[in-house]
Amino acid sequence: MIKNIKNLVKNMDKLLLIISIVMFSFGLLNILNASSREAVVRYEVSMYHYFIRQLIMLVIGIVLSYVILNLRTKAYGLLIKGLYIIILIMVLALFFVGVDINGAKNWLPIPGIGTIQPSEFAKPIIIVYLSVLFEKYIRLFKTNNNKKYEKIGVIVLVGCLIPALTFLQKDFGTMLVSLVIFGVMFISSPLMKSDKIKTILVLIGVAFVGMAIIVLRQGYLLSNAQLSRFDFYNPCSKYETTGYQVCNGFIAINDGGLFGLGIGKSKQKYSYIPEPHTDSVFAIIGEENGLLRSSLVFIAYIVIIYRILKISNESNTIRGRYICLGVATYIFMHIFINLGGLFGIIPLTGVPLPFLSYGGSYAISLMCSLAVVQRINYENKTQKIKIKKPI
Repeated sequence: MIKNIKNLVKNMDKLLLIISIVMFSFGLLNILNASSREAVVRYEVSMYHYFIRQLIMLVIGIVLSYVILNLRTKAYGLLIKGLYIIILIMVLALFFVGVDINGAKNWLPIPGIGTIQPSEFAKPIIIVYLSVLFEKYIRLFKTNNNKKYEKIGVIVLVGCLIPALTFLQKDFGTMLVSLVIFGVMFISSPLMKSDKIKTILVLIGVAFVGMAIIVLRQGYLLSNAQLSRFDFYNPCSKYETTGYQVCNGFIAINDGGLFGLGIGKSKQKYSYIPEPHTDSVFAIIGEENGLLRSSLVFIAYIVIIYRILKISNESNTIRGRYICLGVATYIFMHIFINLGGLFGIIPLTGVPLPFLSYGGSYAISLMCSLAVVQRINYENKTQKIKIKKPI
């Protein structure tokens, strides 16, 4: 086993591996720092409660990552359909037994474990499934054979069904991330340009019809609570209502200045920012570390996305290229939506910040996604067949 691990590490992208480990470690320590008071005062549990739970999830992620690293990507075609069906069933189960947290019914109770978020696990599964389908039907997509439209329908169903269900469950952040992943992969796919345009127009039409049906059935598309999320301009002028969380995030980052207040010296984590170890974790990082040190987080994100896209470009297979593209989009969208909400650029949607936010389902999903990317890099280095034509 040790020999196998050494062989795997030898053929991994070392920079991506090191930065990922550092970021997960930093995130774990920051979760302990940001959540300790919340755990004791609000929930009356140990100050290490969230730290231990996140650590357990990371250990599970490491075990799953080891399994993924030893699984050839060629085998994905045999497994991915079954995994997709399992996740789809879990997402459908949310309509009946889902737990409502912060207005979104997207948590599935598991006896003896707690709750998990199936839609988080769906993202990497959708990425892999779409990539497998692109590779399988690439020749068909370049022809005028009418059978290709049936396969395009399958691709659209795989990419849009679960996001549509998460929309109905009021999990708009997850829906948006999933749809952008599908959109980027679909636009970059081997389909002919005319087929892409036709499909996009059909999807827009279906979306409008779907929204019209919802409005006709319930009289509105979004509730007042959901609409209030879009009232994000100048949040401090609405401090007592919708701007409370974002405004306190502004205060935290402003107080941090260039050099920060010092590790453990955050003021905003003392019940000013709700659950500071989750969506607003970067506000605490900025407050304690300051702009200069916090900028290292942005540099790390840039390097991570760049290395994943580099592996995509060097991939030996069509599936490998699209998987890496999907994972890079996945990480980027989480960064953009989380920090965009924190800085008041877009509405807050409850999307976790990669590596740093508390959240077991997302941590495992992210680790597994990175493991798939590293497996692709392993195959790039150990297989000689190359694809010359880029995406």
